[in-house]
Amino acid sequence: MNKKNKLFHIIPVLLIPFLFLFSMNYSGCSGISDTVENAKRLQFKLGSVDGFNIAGVKLKNVSSISNLNITDGAKLLAAFAGGNMQSSFTVNLIAKNPDYAGGSKENSSLIKGLDWRLLIDDNEVLTGAIDKTIEIPGVGKQVTIPIPVKIDFMKLLGNGGYESLINLALAIGGKSGNSSKLTLKIKPTIDTFLGGITYPGEIDVVSKEFR
Repeated sequence: MNKKNKLFHIIPVLLIPFLFLFSMNYSGCSGISDTVENAKRLQFKLGSVDGFNIAGVKLKNVSSISNLNITDGAKLLAAFAGGNMQSSFTVNLIAKNPDYAGGSKENSSLIKGLDWRLLIDDNEVLTGAIDKTIEIPGVGKQVTIPIPVKIDFMKLLGNGGYESLINLALAIGGKSGNSSKLTLKIKPTIDTFLGGITYPGEIDVVSKEFR
């Protein structure tokens, strides 16, 4: 075999590693792009508020101040007078993979972590983070992400008094309460095989509709 023929056979062999690396890089970029596009479609809204407790009083079955029994009313008044109305409850964040053209029920999305800020009546009361992976099922499905909250309701006193504070608590965690007084500002981090990619800005999540 002459030198020219030897060179003709050697060149393709030398090119194989470069072609392999090129294909890996291309598929990697494509995978990240698909992951990001999937995550962009995710929608969020607030669901129910569960287990509302203020100063040791559960408000689940209470519809108004006049419905409080003597014992619970006394506890709340004492806590208010002492300037300490510790409250705990769970805000349910609902994440959804919406339907879209060409979508598949297998196109799940993974959130590696989620930073959040909670506002009550537009007043920021608490910040937190979820540092575990959350799987949002395929297209058209949704999952509930519980956000545990512990705050002192005295922070929300403003210019109001005892009655306005308890009415606000009832509007959130009482018998007819809901999350309409709440806004959750979230910043998800998407899980990819090359690491986490964080949303560039916050998403305002309210109870009215998915966004």
